[in-house]
Amino acid sequence: MSIHSAGKAEKITLSTIAKMKGREPIVMITAYDALFAALFDGEVEMILVGDSLNMSFFGKSDTLSATMDQMIYHTQAVCNGASKACVVFDMPFGSYTTPEIALNNAVRVYRETCAQAIKIEGGKEKAQIVRTLAQNGIAVVAHIGLMPQHVRSEGGYRVRGKSEEDIEALIDDALALEAAGAAIVLVEGVKPEAARRITEAVKVPTIGIGAGNATDGQVLVWSDMFGFFEAFTPKFVKRYGHGAQMVREGLSRYIDEVKSRAFPDEAHSY
Repeated sequence: MSIHSAGKAEKITLSTIAKMKGREPIVMITAYDALFAALFDGEVEMILVGDSLNMSFFGKSDTLSATMDQMIYHTQAVCNGASKACVVFDMPFGSYTTPEIALNNAVRVYRETCAQAIKIEGGKEKAQIVRTLAQNGIAVVAHIGLMPQHVRSEGGYRVRGKSEEDIEALIDDALALEAAGAAIVLVEGVKPEAARRITEAVKVPTIGIGAGNATDGQVLVWSDMFGFFEAFTPKFVKRYGHGAQMVREGLSRYIDEVKSRAFPDEAHSY
């Protein structure tokens, strides 16, 4: 029996996730509210409350204006809907600029939500921040490769791992973050060969997004994969549903029935 099947009725912890490396692929999905968290709970191992909500649900062009208050609100909602999955809090831009600021904000996350880990973007330059958090009982998911919070400074979304030099730099980042205490390394927007070598280099699990299938797990934004977010579709997103089309069709039927007075009928009246 797989770890996933065996643990469906139990709370999945970071220890559970660590044991899955090399044994069973880890499934992570984003969620931003209790409704969808409850739908995903017991099915996936991990739920990420991503700052991607700033684009998908707040209508912004990037993630940078998400705030701690917003992220905590949404994480509280997700935790209300998810009793089994391991919930990860995505630290917003500007919330971990120094070890002290990062620790203060991460402590707030642990006090005000039931998240089991926080996620921060950055390579080996963030190792001291990861070390400070880990030494104070905060579990960290380290995010390397393409980093959405760096979109302005890097002039766009840039795929990494195209050269041997860059692959080695990414491996150095992953090893430094692991040594500092990172529990998981999330790898985004890198060539599959780079992701494979990173995964082989570290002892902690890796989660990929746009990084091929050699990582220890995968994450996607739920509104992308189910076809609700239509502004654009990243190359790495596979659509597993047509949510926006479904909503439009249902809305059209509702409008027609209200206009024709077919709804509410006797079956839907007291």
